Amino acid sequence: MTSSQTAGHVPPFGAGSFGTGAEFQAGGFQQKGFPQDDPMGLRAKAGQAMAGSTPEQVMARLELLAHILDTAILLPGNRRIGLDAIVGLIPVIGDAITTAISSYIVWEARRLGAPRWLIARMAANVAIDGVVGAVPLVGDLFDAAFKANRRNVVLLRRHLERSGGLKPSVIDVTATRID
Repeated sequence: MTSSQTAGHVPPFGAGSFGTGAEFQAGGFQQKGFPQDDPMGLRAKAGQAMAGSTPEQVMARLELLAHILDTAILLPGNRRIGLDAIVGLIPVIGDAITTAISSYIVWEARRLGAPRWLIARMAANVAIDGVVGAVPLVGDLFDAAFKANRRNVVLLRRHLERSGGLKPSVIDVTATRID
């Protein structure tokens, strides 16, 4: 960094008397960062974990999340609900939490390079689930029936398989009987 760049440098909250975080070395000022901002190095580890994820690993993670949110619990009568319907019973904050978690699937789809029309369709599913789910009682029944996360994962998987970004999970063949 040059001296004009360091002049406007404001240390992050909590930096206090630890200095500016920039140290002078032979080549000039080098930005070092503040260890108290990320004491365990979690930001770097998270970035490395996400960067090394293959589309198959991301889809496995998203399918597990969709299962937990939409179909993890088996009810009598062979009906399935997930945490989305249960957490949605908490007034106001429950649906906000599940909508935020559902938005993670849309964010991952964007990160995988899904087109805008697919992102819009997935966001519409999340919005419908969030808005209707916020209505007391009726919204809770709707949350149990409308599986927005499952729909979004299926949409994303289908797109990735068609575009060649993911190996097909089902092979389409025609069986012929030979006598």
